[in-house]
Amino acid sequence: MSDPELPNLVLPGDYLGAAEEYLPGRGTYENRGRIYASVLGTPQVDPRDRTVRVDARNGIPEVAEGDLVYARVEEVKTAMLICAMLGRAGARRRLPGDPEGTVHISKARDGYTESFQGEFAVGDVLLARVLQSKPSVKLTTAPASLGVVAARCQTCHALLAPGSKANEMVCPRCGAVERRKVAKGPRPDVPGDDAVPL
Repeated sequence: MSDPELPNLVLPGDYLGAAEEYLPGRGTYENRGRIYASVLGTPQVDPRDRTVRVDARNGIPEVAEGDLVYARVEEVKTAMLICAMLGRAGARRRLPGDPEGTVHISKARDGYTESFQGEFAVGDVLLARVLQSKPSVKLTTAPASLGVVAARCQTCHALLAPGSKANEMVCPRCGAVERRKVAKGPRPDVPGDDAVPL
């Protein structure tokens, strides 16, 4: 909630108030009993405890529980996919450092899944939902709208195209047919300026 006493936009070093008036929060710092903005952004005050924070205009992208994200499968284990998270769906920026997220086999699809064979492969780009963001990121691809959005042929590495059957992808170069847990429906924009990052 914004405080009418605070400006709509602050620069680093702008005075926000006295330590007796507010508690310093994210995006602020205290110096000699005075609270200042540490980032360019919009000041907000939590009315419950009078904590002042600054929501950064160009902050480092983070993921939170419930976010849709794009992730690339790095490793397929018996009961878990290990993925590099590329960015939040619809966001302009990629996540710094491609943080790791995991999909447990019980969260891969609705119903029982015995193995990841025919569902996912290393290099696949997934659209997934964040179930937990801390201390580690846990993802799900269970709903029909989530799953593989881009994949490469395991034979010739060409980009696969959707097949005529559900959860089937076809290689336009060598004709190989591969099964995947394909995301159904429209997809949010991929983060970054490039096409789907593979």
